[in-house]
Amino acid sequence: MKQVVDLAIPIITFLLLTAVGLGLTADDFARVRRTPRLLAIGLLAPLLVLPLVAFVLILWFRPDPATEAGLLLIAACPIGGISNTYSFLARASTALSVTLTGLSSLLAVATIPLLTRIFEHLLRRPLSFDAPASLLVLQLLLMLALPVGVGMAARRRWPDVADTHGPLFARLGFGALALLVVFVIVAQLDLFLAGLRSAVPMSAAFVTIAFTVGWLFARAARAPRADRFTLAAEFATRNVAVATAIAVTILGRVEFAVFATTYFLTELPLMLAAVAVHRARAAL
Repeated sequence: MKQVVDLAIPIITFLLLTAVGLGLTADDFARVRRTPRLLAIGLLAPLLVLPLVAFVLILWFRPDPATEAGLLLIAACPIGGISNTYSFLARASTALSVTLTGLSSLLAVATIPLLTRIFEHLLRRPLSFDAPASLLVLQLLLMLALPVGVGMAARRRWPDVADTHGPLFARLGFGALALLVVFVIVAQLDLFLAGLRSAVPMSAAFVTIAFTVGWLFARAARAPRADRFTLAAEFATRNVAVATAIAVTILGRVEFAVFATTYFLTELPLMLAAVAVHRARAAL
């Protein structure tokens, strides 16, 4: 399973973020530079809020050790690249989403070890979630900057083709992602079913609370509606690819990766529902 996951995740991420890049221009990023307060909130607030949310949910649900560690790993990870796709689909601030995702991945070189030390101190047991800097830098360059850059370059060179084929790239990416999720579930069916009772409610609560907190932070900053959705999505979307890589490659703990998959399966319908609500309200 490890070999399939290691190969599939980069390919799927590349497809999805190329589709995002097809819808972006340099002017979109110029606007982001004029909103430093939103950037600061999107980068720093989750580092304080999400670990606290994770610990409250652990105290409430009392999950098994693997599910507990899986949730803490998710809380420690940077923003997930699929958040860019959520903002793209919602017609929100995609450039803000891409910027926050990239900066969050850079900060994760320091924040994952820091949060791991805090978790270990509070739990009084080792977790060893540290992600190598090379993993995060490689993901930032190859799995964010390159596909978004390719998509933007294609849009600048062939705008009509970008408008025509952008949705196709997104559909291909989501289709491949669905196949990967099915594969992981089938390969680890016993672990997946065993964790459903606590993992799905915990994941749903984490996504919902994180999204709500992000929206409230953006509202307090008097951000436009599009920026509010983007900031909320950045709070709720964690980098499942990094979590899976740490769990499988570094820790050798497939059960942590199973929780990450469960989290994503829970996050996806909730976020797509949020996308639909946002678009419906924007159309009014």
